[in-house]
This record gives sequence, C-alpha cells and structure tokens, in this order.
Amino acid sequence: MTWIASGGVIIASAALFIVLSVFAGLKDYSLNFSSFVDPDLKLIPSEGKSFQWTENDKSSLLKIEGIEAHSKIVEERIIIKSENKNLLATLKGVDSNYLNVTSVDTMVTRGNWLTPESNDVVSGWGISNNLSFGVLDYLKPLSLYVPKVGRGQASTLKGYYNSVYVNNVGLFEINEELNNKYVFSTIELAKRLLNYNDNQLSAIELKLTPDANESEVRSKLEATFGNKFTIKNRAELNDALFKMLNTENLAIYLIFTLVIIIALFNVIGAIIMMILDKKKSLNTLFNLGTETKTIKSIFFLQGSLMTIVSGIIGVTIGLIVVYLQQSFELVMLTPDLAYPVRLNFLNVLIVLATIIALGIVASKIASQRITKELIKS
Repeated sequence: MTWIASGGVIIASAALFIVLSVFAGLKDYSLNFSSFVDPDLKLIPSEGKSFQWTENDKSSLLKIEGIEAHSKIVEERIIIKSENKNLLATLKGVDSNYLNVTSVDTMVTRGNWLTPESNDVVSGWGISNNLSFGVLDYLKPLSLYVPKVGRGQASTLKGYYNSVYVNNVGLFEINEELNNKYVFSTIELAKRLLNYNDNQLSAIELKLTPDANESEVRSKLEATFGNKFTIKNRAELNDALFKMLNTENLAIYLIFTLVIIIALFNVIGAIIMMILDKKKSLNTLFNLGTETKTIKSIFFLQGSLMTIVSGIIGVTIGLIVVYLQQSFELVMLTPDLAYPVRLNFLNVLIVLATIIALGIVASKIASQRITKELIKS
C-alpha cells in the first residue's frame, strides 16, 4: 500500500513538472517568433497616434547607453484591395535601419525585402492567400486605402480616402496572427499615404546591446523624454498572448494539483492502514506511557517524509525527461520541430512546495485518526 501511494505521488509530481516545463518552452517559443517583428523596446506616444521627432530627440536618444540601434516607424490600420477583394490590415512603414533592430527579412520565404524609397510592400502569407495575390503579380495590382483626416463632406467617394498603388515584392511567414496582420512598406510611402510631415512618426523601435540592463535603459528613457512616450518591451507588446499562456499555465497547474490531491488520498489510506495494522504495537507503546500526541507525530512524520521523498524523486524524473527532450528531441511537433520545453528552477520550487504543503496536510489528516479509544480497542 505504501509503495502504491508513493508511486502515485511520484508520477503526479513528475507530470506536473513536465507540463510546467512545456508551458515555459511554449512561452519562449512564442516570444522567439515575436522577436522577428517586435523590438526589445518600443516608444509609443502617450497621447494620440503620432508625435514629432526632432534632431534634439535623436541626439538625446543616442546619448543613452545600452541602445545598439533604433528605427523610425509609421504604423496605421489600412484597407488593402486586390481586384474586387478588400481586407483590413496594418501597414508598417519602416526606415532603412529597421533590419538592424529586427530580423524580419529572414522570415521572407518568397521574393525579397523592400527596396528603399519605392512603392514596394512585403505582405504576410495570410493576407496573400485571402486576397489571392503573389509576388510581383502585375496582373493583380494592389491598392492601399486609409481614411483622410479632417471634417466636412467630400464631393466623391475618393475624397474620403488617401490611396496608393503598390507592388508586392515579398511574402513573409512567421505565425498565423502576424501573417494575417502586417504589410510592410518603406516609411516614405507610409508617410505619403497618411499625409505625415517629415518629422511625424508613430513609434521608435529600439534594439538593446547584449549586455544592456533593460530596467536601466527604461529609466534613462523616462528621465530623458518624460511622459512623452509609453515604453513597452516585447512581452508587453504581446500582452494578450502572454495573458492567454499564463492563464492556460495556471489552469493546467490547478488540474494537476487536483491529480496530486487525489494521489495523496492514497497516502492517507496507507497511513490509516498502517495505524490499523500496528494497533497492538500502538497499544503497547501507550501502556508504556507514550502519549497519544507522540504516536500521532510518528505517523505524521512518516507520511510527510513519504510525500517529500516521493516528490523529490518525481521532480528528478521530470528533470531527466525534460533534459532528454532538450538534448535528443524525443517528441516532435512536426518532422522539423521538437516539442519546446525549458528547464526552470522556479518550476522545481513550485512543484516541491505544492507536494510538501499538500503532503503535510494529508499526513496531518491521517494522523488525526489516532485516538485513545482506537489504541485501547
């Protein structure tokens, strides 16, 4: 009975650790994909959609240590049209320094990246599929539309929109969300479409040096620019994704904690069976002067040690499984992609703390079955 109870705790703790490691790997995997588009830090105007970026602002930014590169961005929701099909998308106008901040060009699977000062665009595969256009498809010209800013009525429908014809020169593939969201263009084309002046921007994206401290850089940016910008890192730019992953992580943790609780019922049962089996010996100890409290503590310690040792063994097994997955890619998502996992010391502490806390409670409950009446009977 004791071996069965210990085995249940070992399997449950190993499963909990492996699942938490998988979710840590999935979070890293998602963040890795977002790194192709999202910078280390992004400066967004605190008010409105755009701001004026002066030479003084640029000089102040360049004085801040820890910033390796920066890129000027113009970003806006647009309507993209191909023949009789329309689709909402996000136009992201980038300057020539953008590829020093991100590596989105490495995700262009067909065609090429943008040519400076051109009417070229690079679209996601999802947008391409929805609108049925390809690379350098001159038979299907693309049009970008954005509502004009201002008041009053226009005499024609075209008076309500700014538009520009573009050539799609490349297709990128990152993930489903980004493939259906972004269209990249040169910053000059985006400014022309939105009627922005030369110094008007939507954001500044930053790449930090490898040894930079993000918190220190953020503090310096806040001290330099005050409340002009809202500063977001990669996780904050993908807060919806991370909230979803964290919620799923919490749900899975609670489910497997329930499995551990069920396994600990075996521990309670094993302790109670031992109490009944050793009732004559307990009676002898009681007659020799051992207090009921002391007898309870014996079984409490035995139950606690059983769950703690089982939990440590389970976590050790989990560590071995995760290490083998990282090293030898035993389980594959696709023929070319191993299931992502990550060893995290915090997960070790979480699993052990859960096992120890619940094991102590279970042992306490079981040991409370010992009473004078039970021992004397």
